[in-house]
Amino acid sequence: MSDVRGGRAGDARGGRGGDVGGGGARPYRAGFACFVGRPNAGKSTLTNAIVGTKIAITSNKPQTTRHVIRAVLHRPESQLVLVDTPGLHRPRTLLGERLNDLVRSTWSEVDVIGLCIPADEPVGRGDRFITGELAELKATVLAVVTKTDLVDKKRLAEQLLAVSELGEFAAVVPVSAVSGHQLDTLVDVMTGYLPESPQLYPDDMLTDDPEQVLVAELIREAALEGVRDELPHSIAVVVEEMIPEGNLMKIYADVYVERPSQKAIVIGHRASRLKEVGTTARRQIEELLGTRVYLDLHVRVAKDWQRDPKQLRKLGF
Repeated sequence: MSDVRGGRAGDARGGRGGDVGGGGARPYRAGFACFVGRPNAGKSTLTNAIVGTKIAITSNKPQTTRHVIRAVLHRPESQLVLVDTPGLHRPRTLLGERLNDLVRSTWSEVDVIGLCIPADEPVGRGDRFITGELAELKATVLAVVTKTDLVDKKRLAEQLLAVSELGEFAAVVPVSAVSGHQLDTLVDVMTGYLPESPQLYPDDMLTDDPEQVLVAELIREAALEGVRDELPHSIAVVVEEMIPEGNLMKIYADVYVERPSQKAIVIGHRASRLKEVGTTARRQIEELLGTRVYLDLHVRVAKDWQRDPKQLRKLGF
């Protein structure tokens, strides 16, 4: 990954919450933040909910996120750039190792980190491991207890206590991306720890990622739904061409798997599964691009691509 911060330096912790000086105008703050945590802790869902539009793909499959995607939240007195990263996990392939490297390099460059821990799962070894890793960083670290809509008040209180005992956090904030509960509070807390800075991105920019990356991710999200547990990590998508023709966007994309048997699963009986993937993805892409879409999908086999450096480069990792 290149530089998450775009070359801007500055200490991330030193006492930046709150106003500077006595009753004057509040200083403008801008900076980078990311949510971290075990796979499936609700990081991408939270990013989408805060920005108010779909930037990062979500799935109930672990390790869904593979690319660093920056989403920009504009407020009158601040600009919060949320960097969506893959979940830290025990790598079994070269792809896994590269994703973990991506996560750690992002951690070292952001101003604020929100450690996401679901309210409906006990604090575990993975949470303790990540907390230990975060303790070495300069960034301000918050604990974010996600999915609060799934538990009652008693269970939430117990989880908040367990989380607060995990480590030294600047704050512990319970939220629900689904109901919207406390999302504004979380943003207030995060922006309070950003540095004083001019605006980093133009007012109308929601993400700095190329459309082709977002389109490929939406296709992959559609392909992930309903597939067997071992298949998600084997799916990659490359958008070969996007050709505008009047009010229609023609998109040609390849879905890559590692074995012929997986190709058969993705295509389905009489191509029924692939048609379903195409319909779902096209609807999401039309929403993203604001235009009608013609989507042409082909499934190809790239043998053991997760372990092959040459194939990984070809597929954008």
